[in-house]
Amino acid sequence: MKLVIQIPCLNEEQTLPLVFKDLPKKIPGISSIEVIIIDDGCTDKTVEVAKKYGVRHIVHHAYKQGLARSFRDGVTMALELGADIVVNTDGDNQYPGKSIPDLVKPILEGKADIVIANRQVQTIEHFSPTKKILQRFGTWVLNQAAGSNVPDAPSGFRAYSRESIIRLNVVTSFSYTMETIIQAAHKRLHIVSVPIITNAKTRDSRLFKSQWEHVRKSGAAILRAFVMYRPLALFVTLGVTLLVLGLIPYSRFLYFTIADSTHGARHLQSLIGGSVLLIASFIAFTLGVVADLIRINRVLEEETLEHIKHTRFDKK
Repeated sequence: MKLVIQIPCLNEEQTLPLVFKDLPKKIPGISSIEVIIIDDGCTDKTVEVAKKYGVRHIVHHAYKQGLARSFRDGVTMALELGADIVVNTDGDNQYPGKSIPDLVKPILEGKADIVIANRQVQTIEHFSPTKKILQRFGTWVLNQAAGSNVPDAPSGFRAYSRESIIRLNVVTSFSYTMETIIQAAHKRLHIVSVPIITNAKTRDSRLFKSQWEHVRKSGAAILRAFVMYRPLALFVTLGVTLLVLGLIPYSRFLYFTIADSTHGARHLQSLIGGSVLLIASFIAFTLGVVADLIRINRVLEEETLEHIKHTRFDKK
């Protein structure tokens, strides 16, 4: 079994040595361990530091392309190297490398396809009360959308089996963490969480400028992924809601028209309002059917893509 540890980096020359010193050299059940650095447009000596610690595999981005693209390019190289398990950690030393054996254990035992580290957010001292609340709320929203039961959805410290990496397709440009959970849940990949204790804070997050920006972008990513995988549920719910709202003023107009035929014209606003809502309801149902057909087509295309990936990456 080959383990590949990938580390997305953006100017991490100060913290990268701490990350490397904590990475395991041997893990029971793992025959070889390799490290990949994703240079996401670094302007410092991150690459030089990585090479100093013996890293031979480096993905270079000429300019910053974001965490999602870095993750996608990293796992592609990991598959090319013949990885059986891929672990993603950060270059800021937030995650303890000594916990990697615990992270890969459920996959080695055949009990999980994906393992996500639970940072136990409520115990992290440098997280503000607001951030802790938002993290918990965001995780709850994602679990509702995905039908999953992940305690720490934003955690980027994860282990993926080879098959799960082949089956997942990251399309977002912000962060892959939310999207891959929703995809995994709908593709029946088994997700397990293991508790960890994070290291001391070394710097502020560079992924977003504020908590509210994170909430906005994460919410958009969750909604987009939900629409991709459960469009019929969304549009049918919207259509039924508009139908009920439309029937209320429409029924009001009919009631007054029948009860007082001479003054029914006074309630034309109810007829117009109800008609608009009923038309909107019909459009929502139509969009649901079209979106579901697109979903079916995408599923077929993803199955073809999985076959292509197996053909490209499977060991000879």
